[in-house]
Amino acid sequence: MSRFFSEKYASLSPYVPGEQPQDRKYIKLNTNESPFPPSPLAQSEAAKALPRLELYSDTMSAALRRELASFYGLKPEEIMPVNGSDEALDLAVMTFCDEKHPALFPDVTYGFYKVASSVYGVPYEEIPLDPELRIRPEDYSSSGKTIFLANPNAPTGIALPLKDVETIVASNPETVVIVDEAYVDFGGESALCLIPRYENLLVVRTFSKSRSMAGARLGFAAGNAGLIRDLDAVRFSTNPYNVNSITMAAGIGALRDEAYTQKNIRTITENREFLTRELRALGFELPDSRANFVFARLPGFDGEKLYLALKERGILVRHFSSPRIRDYNRITVGSREELAVVIQTLRSIIKEESK
Repeated sequence: MSRFFSEKYASLSPYVPGEQPQDRKYIKLNTNESPFPPSPLAQSEAAKALPRLELYSDTMSAALRRELASFYGLKPEEIMPVNGSDEALDLAVMTFCDEKHPALFPDVTYGFYKVASSVYGVPYEEIPLDPELRIRPEDYSSSGKTIFLANPNAPTGIALPLKDVETIVASNPETVVIVDEAYVDFGGESALCLIPRYENLLVVRTFSKSRSMAGARLGFAAGNAGLIRDLDAVRFSTNPYNVNSITMAAGIGALRDEAYTQKNIRTITENREFLTRELRALGFELPDSRANFVFARLPGFDGEKLYLALKERGILVRHFSSPRIRDYNRITVGSREELAVVIQTLRSIIKEESK
């Protein structure tokens, strides 16, 4: 760091995203991207926006808000489009967390919650998952804290039933519960239907996974109109032109091509089941995933060693160094052809190690 770096960030451990290598071609299964391109309609709508780039984008993303509201059965004032769901999470920490309202989240979950809390000097508490890496709803009852829950959770892929999410929301009426649904389209139950009943619920969604738009950076927050006004007040104070015109247009196109999205989701879930079966046949242990990835370990085999062995052979997966999960690797569900190569490569690695 330079000598000008603020001392308030001296102890900051930045969020570490998955590798985006440029040096060689890999089978890239480390960042939960879709194996499919964006919808053709999303692409064509994005192209139509190009001639208007001399103008600033709409600060309210009004057309996209209306499209999202119609699609999900909400009101436009209950939705705020954002520059990737991380922006919504970042704004939620700024808006709803402080010394009196610390953050609360599981000890094994999306690392952004902890990093954002640290950036803004927000106290936080991590609650351990149970021995099977599951969230226990009772651990979050009447917490008095701002709760962040990824559902399905990352990196485990385990999903909480909607009734458990509602239990957590209902038991914390004086604080906001943020439910991060980045992977919900692959088999989870969305909490969007609870928004009319709970003023303290904020649901965060992304176009990066099921709608194949990770590079476009588009997501949205949905909740009570009062919560959305709160978030907009902070957003206008930090980044009012947060969603660019091309991304807005692509998002509207994607929403109007739901058949394309659902077809891809079906293929990904079928490929996930294939990968799960094949890994278990090789001796791997993994929870039932409701996301577009699996979280697997091979008993008796060091997780980092396995990650490096795959990387050496041209396959990227995600390894985490946290002691509790260091023997696991997260594998994105890619195409069937990619997954077949992964299984064959793992089979070779295991055979070599057994000699």
